Amino acid sequence: MLELDLTARIGAFTVNAAFRTEAGITALFGPSGAGKTTLVNMLAGLHRPSHGRIVVAGNVLFDSDQGIDLPPEQRRLGYVFQESRLFPHMSVAGNLSYGRRLLPRDVAGVDHGLVVELLALAPLLTRRPKTLSGGERQRVAIGRALLAAPRLLLMDEPLANLDAPRRAEILPFIENLRREFDISIVYVSHNMDEIVRLADQLVVMADGAVVAQGPVDEITARLDLRPLTGRWDAGAVLSTTVAEQDERDALTRLSFQGGELWLPRLDLAIGAALRIRVRARDVSLALSPPQDISVLNVFAGEVVEVGEDDGPQVDVLVDIGSPLWARITKRSQRELAIAPGRKVHALIKAMAVDRTGQGG
Repeated sequence: MLELDLTARIGAFTVNAAFRTEAGITALFGPSGAGKTTLVNMLAGLHRPSHGRIVVAGNVLFDSDQGIDLPPEQRRLGYVFQESRLFPHMSVAGNLSYGRRLLPRDVAGVDHGLVVELLALAPLLTRRPKTLSGGERQRVAIGRALLAAPRLLLMDEPLANLDAPRRAEILPFIENLRREFDISIVYVSHNMDEIVRLADQLVVMADGAVVAQGPVDEITARLDLRPLTGRWDAGAVLSTTVAEQDERDALTRLSFQGGELWLPRLDLAIGAALRIRVRARDVSLALSPPQDISVLNVFAGEVVEVGEDDGPQVDVLVDIGSPLWARITKRSQRELAIAPGRKVHALIKAMAVDRTGQGG
């Protein structure tokens, strides 16, 4: 789907990044100044690398050795910015039509009606951008980009300027894009909850370089990446499937590679895919199976790694069939002799799990 190996200098800052991903949603994650937006702008043709190569869906967009550097309008990449950048003098319908006018004659168009339906734009078509909410403007911007039938959709922190309710409004629309339009997305964000909910692959950047790449659940399980992925909110990502709805107790049972997990009832069909995040601070450890406790979720496992942390706490990586983190005090680590190879039982309260949204 996407292959890049790029070097660029912008003043004193150097970007030297390489990665390859398949179809799906690839998230670029890292602290401010890591080079995420610069990399996306090089993909879009808005900034020229000093050296390297970009290939999207088998099409070479840039190759410094071969002298290839397609202009932005020939790359067929959709771009959704932090700000919607809609044309203020056009209605919503006019902005959407502009996206269609960018479509090359020999390329099949995207179903206009499906875009309008999926993004719930029908009530907005006659309105001007200044009358729309931030979330509505971003939905229109996404629709305009989709109607240009891009090979790849670039989204540079599209929710960064929205408040929490507007972000919650937009996320389900973005979730549906991949499934409905079979389009691959490069999604830039510094919000790990968004990434866990949306992304298939995670590329972590720092100081202009790619420091890690892989499936979201694998990358978030790495203790060595905590300085970049977030120490306090660190946790494991589990890919689960809805297995049962318990109407009596209003609970949902999820199955995953490692066992079954009970959560407060989720309004999802049996068999639905769900990616959840279990924060390290919400996991406790015991050496023997606990008896007569209120915690519903207890998993037998083995300690894989113990972090080296300053302060009174330490993070422990446990294999329960899937990677799981636990954050315990150093006193508990010492008294329980927690070390790699130690057999333990991990306890997770049902109410503590972060239900981040549908995966797949």
